[in-house]
Amino acid sequence: MRLLVEPADALLDVPRHIRVEGAPPGAAIRVAIETDWPDGGRWAGAATFRADAEGVVDAMRDAPLEGSYEGVSAMGLVWSQEKLVAALPADATGPLAANPVQSRLTADTGTMRAEAAMTARFAAPGVTRRELREDGLVGTLFLPPGEGTHPAVVVLYGSGGGINEPRAALLASHGFAALALGYFGAPGLPRYISNTPLEMFARGIDWLRATVSPPGGFVAVSGQSRGGELALLLGATFPERVSAVVAYVPGAVVHGAMSAADPAQGGRDGPAWTLAGEPLPHVWQDNRTASWKPYDEAVAPRRHAHGVETALGDAEAVARARIPVERIRGPVLMISGTDDGSWPSTRYAEMVEEALAAANHPWPHVHLAFEGAGHAITHPYQPTTHIAWPHPVSGIVATGGGTAATNAHASEASWHAMLAFLRDAAAVAHRERS
Repeated sequence: MRLLVEPADALLDVPRHIRVEGAPPGAAIRVAIETDWPDGGRWAGAATFRADAEGVVDAMRDAPLEGSYEGVSAMGLVWSQEKLVAALPADATGPLAANPVQSRLTADTGTMRAEAAMTARFAAPGVTRRELREDGLVGTLFLPPGEGTHPAVVVLYGSGGGINEPRAALLASHGFAALALGYFGAPGLPRYISNTPLEMFARGIDWLRATVSPPGGFVAVSGQSRGGELALLLGATFPERVSAVVAYVPGAVVHGAMSAADPAQGGRDGPAWTLAGEPLPHVWQDNRTASWKPYDEAVAPRRHAHGVETALGDAEAVARARIPVERIRGPVLMISGTDDGSWPSTRYAEMVEEALAAANHPWPHVHLAFEGAGHAITHPYQPTTHIAWPHPVSGIVATGGGTAATNAHASEASWHAMLAFLRDAAAVAHRERS
């Protein structure tokens, strides 16, 4: 009996073909996986399959009889893993993107056993990493292998803070010069999101464009959650600098500091962003309907969205805080989950779509809404069972919504759509400037 994983060593976003051959026909075969992540976390899952008349189990074809997932899913064994060991503190692991994800798989009938290994990498061979620590900027630049220039992307994390090196490394592996830019929650940066100046991001965009000289001057901004709000906000505030916007589970209005707030600067109802030294108006200010009670007084796992949604009842406050997305001079891609527990990202993306359509926005704008998915839509082929978690800053446990299966599907489909969107946008920008 053989357990095959093809390809055995590839980028994280490459789907694998997991297959058992040479098993007794009709035998029940338990296929198990255990994975070590470079952050020190360990995950595991298993599913039992019935071998066909040829003694074959094929995860691309066969649904498990029982196990950690249901239905046919080629990568179900990967995304359905549960956490066994928690991740280490960030300062104890080093750069995550520099090390691969290592999985060990076994197939067992009770009398026969086979093993296989799988390696998933964030960076393709030849991708280079360069730390940025100048002019108040903190981030990491990843460059694709080979000579020549490449379209560029600024990558922004959400309200957990930090520097999203894994996503930037994957983007570089697909031909983009990717700058993972931090703005709080990383060494050399504030601990909180409160009063973050937008000018810092303008400097980061300018630095990236000057450093990599992208074809057509193309620099996109991509962010998730608060980073998705920020990506739209940067496109609207600095339209001459931002060539395209990718907003994962975004906001359509400017929010306060919320869960990532500095208690000494207004707390969660204080400002998150400033421009020219002045805080931007946010939706919680002078809001007649806003209340955190539906969130604060809820039974665990709480949904942060229940608090945020109360603020949307005051149309005047929403109008004052609305991001003027019609100012964006380039294509826009938004990705949302209809069961987002952190905030109503689908509703927000629909608001943005309506504003762009009303303004006859001349560039493509696309909203991919994934039914039943939650807030945790990221890159594909990683465990998605972590639905409720303590917020990295506030420590409050809340659910992001969705299920492991819906979030896995959304992460896979949106990732490939996002890569195609960026390639198309960059190609158009290059042609227009040529």
